[in-house]
Amino acid sequence: MINAASVATFIAPGKASLLAFEQRNDYDGTHFKWFCSRYDRFLYVDRVVVDSEHRGMGHGRTLYIDLFARAKKLGHEYIVCEVNVEPPNPGSDRFHFAQGFREVGRAVIDNGAKSVHYLLLRQ
Repeated sequence: MINAASVATFIAPGKASLLAFEQRNDYDGTHFKWFCSRYDRFLYVDRVVVDSEHRGMGHGRTLYIDLFARAKKLGHEYIVCEVNVEPPNPGSDRFHFAQGFREVGRAVIDNGAKSVHYLLLRQ
């Protein structure tokens, strides 16, 4: 996945990481395809991982500041992602809404066991 991603950043050693894909990348994730069917150009955040011992230290924000700068250099107006609604992920919701993301859609997956909302930030 790292080789296919347009953005692969990390805070060493093993504190936090982020992977993001452009619409043209060779990636077949369900949520990525949802955005591909609706937007011509975007940068899709596939995953952000912050080690449990390093949460609350601003690493996620640091990764996103870097992502926003890279998105501009790559010519992307839209940064997109999905966040779980069921099971809920209120911390991720708070984080993304504080960054300026807004909901642009929803999906139910895994035979109803999981639902997500699709988020978009326009730079």
